[in-house]
Amino acid sequence: MSQTIPNHVPMSQFSVRASQLLIGEKSLDEIAVMLGKDVFYAYDSAVINQKIQQFRQNMPDRIKLHYAIKANPYPPLVGRMVGWVDGFDVASHREMLVALQSGMPASEISFAGPAKQLPELAAAIVAGVTLNIESMTELARVIDLGKELRQLPKVSFRVNPAFELKASGMKMGGGPKQFGIDEEVLLETLGTLDYDTFDLVGFHIFWGSQNLSQEAICHAHANTFGLASKLVAVTPVRVKSINIGGGLGIPYFMGEKRLDLQPIGENLQHLIGHYQELKDVELVIELGRFLVGEAGIYASRITDIKESRGHTFLMTNGGLHHHLSNSGNFGQVIRKNYPVALGNKMDYPLMEQQVSAVGPLCTPLDVLADKMWLPKAEIGDWLVVFQSGAYGPTASPQDFLSHPRVKEILL
Repeated sequence: MSQTIPNHVPMSQFSVRASQLLIGEKSLDEIAVMLGKDVFYAYDSAVINQKIQQFRQNMPDRIKLHYAIKANPYPPLVGRMVGWVDGFDVASHREMLVALQSGMPASEISFAGPAKQLPELAAAIVAGVTLNIESMTELARVIDLGKELRQLPKVSFRVNPAFELKASGMKMGGGPKQFGIDEEVLLETLGTLDYDTFDLVGFHIFWGSQNLSQEAICHAHANTFGLASKLVAVTPVRVKSINIGGGLGIPYFMGEKRLDLQPIGENLQHLIGHYQELKDVELVIELGRFLVGEAGIYASRITDIKESRGHTFLMTNGGLHHHLSNSGNFGQVIRKNYPVALGNKMDYPLMEQQVSAVGPLCTPLDVLADKMWLPKAEIGDWLVVFQSGAYGPTASPQDFLSHPRVKEILL
């Protein structure tokens, strides 16, 4: 791709032909005809596969790869991942059903999330899915349900570690958390449990997400292996599997760089060699946005161009109701721009004047791009938001102000 977005990592994962951005070798115009709609998400399966292969090439052979469906639960995408990854991790009953119907064996599916309700727990037990236990109360409920259903529940304990992932976009461990059982509680309790009432699979140690620091991730992995060793030592039955978390991020904003996986893989190889007490334990890394985030774009049409007191606004038929995270209202303290482009003018020169792109909602929060350099826009051009393959439609308030919902397609 000849055009780069100033100060953003170049979005070079897609092809360009005759100035047109291609997703799965289809232009945006062609995708719009296929969908019968000119605002949509498009996901490139080849880019997903490339990310998976990149991961495998840099990680030790012992590491199994699970896809966290919450990042993008679009059923065709989940189905395409079967055979590419080793398992799925789900965070709701509905995600569990998508995973089960994809063809992934139930033995390779785990179910995490705080405050799981009794019907969800019962469904997972009957399906044979591993439940990541988030509290001792939840364990008691699972045991009771197992007796009632006459089926031994498969259980992993989700651990809230005492350490946290430094430089993490979202911290999921360390300090008081609603996620998992505090490590000190588990270390005291594991020796007192009745292991005839459930089938222990292992532990899920999750500490954070969206991290772009190789050093911080390596440090967290070292702490994770140390904690895993302690947990295995006090568990009176065999531990089969340990999910060592994920946390690998992708670059969204100016100044961010893609992760270098090589030192992370080398560090994991060192830890595997050092902790021989874990040599017979399956090791899993769970990734979501790292696998799918860069493979997706959000595209909308420019329907009007207006000037207001010296500033140009590109008016589009898309907005925060489709893409909440891009609007800055999904965890950003100060709004920052995702990489954007005009999808039909990929190799056009950038204008010297900055413009903003906004949607049709009656709120000043409905911003797709704020003060960005783009080629000279015309009505009918495609505005494309990159890094949109994760936390898109299902993380957005699509019924807000009753505007039409967005379409999706996997190519």
